[in-house]
Amino acid sequence: MLKGGLISIQECMPSLKPSERKVAEYILTNPGEVVNLSVQKLAKRTQVSEATIIRLSRALSYKGFQELKLRIAGDLAQFNNNNHSYQEIPTNGSIASMIGTISHNNIQSINDTLSVLSLEQVEAAVDVLSKARKIAIYGIGASAVIAQDFKQKLTRINRWCEAAFDFDTQGTISANLTDADAAFGISYSGRTKDVIESLKIAKEKGAKTISLTKFGTNPVADLTDINLFTSSLEQSIRSGAMSSRISQLNVIDILYIGMTSRKYDESIDALERTRKAVQVSKQMD
Repeated sequence: MLKGGLISIQECMPSLKPSERKVAEYILTNPGEVVNLSVQKLAKRTQVSEATIIRLSRALSYKGFQELKLRIAGDLAQFNNNNHSYQEIPTNGSIASMIGTISHNNIQSINDTLSVLSLEQVEAAVDVLSKARKIAIYGIGASAVIAQDFKQKLTRINRWCEAAFDFDTQGTISANLTDADAAFGISYSGRTKDVIESLKIAKEKGAKTISLTKFGTNPVADLTDINLFTSSLEQSIRSGAMSSRISQLNVIDILYIGMTSRKYDESIDALERTRKAVQVSKQMD
């Protein structure tokens, strides 16, 4: 079932034009009504042009208003069966309530990400990464943790990769990439200057570029060949930093398993070799 329409609108709201935002706000307030409206009727109720509604649909990366309605309908069906709201993390509650709230928000973030993650873009990313001679992975701050996790995974299956967490290192790596390589930029906001500049250099050298950002229009996604999106809509800054990380790690796991399956026997052999290598040091402890 198609879904993710309402989540996409919420994620893109800050980047929408005033007339598009007007329609978006109406949809979020009246989703059940909108799924039964034509473009003409929605335009009349929101007092905008039909072209504005089409532009909004395409800004959300959908083919048109019909696909947006189908996704909203899927959202409504899901909402009726699940608690879809994020919960504020209790600061003075019990350990049990804290465990439940954090776990719920992490699960919700992954589910929301699945709604905005394009299967075609995932397939394209796995294909590019699997064929790349060298993979460069860039992340700053919290995104560096995600980049390091991906590097560790790729190293385990004997893929040539380099992870960099500052511009000087990222720029140096990018300058030596070729059209046989891939550069993977991670930035939840999609506005990290160092990652943007590093990806620009990588593109100039002919490398394929992939981004992992929050859903919507942003400088990093606009720059790259392949866009992978995550979602984390809770209001709390504290919980946002945690659940966005969980949804990003989930996408990294998807890419890693996708790459492993492309060369399964080789990957399993590499995993076994690295396991034995690491096991030696554990036995010496």
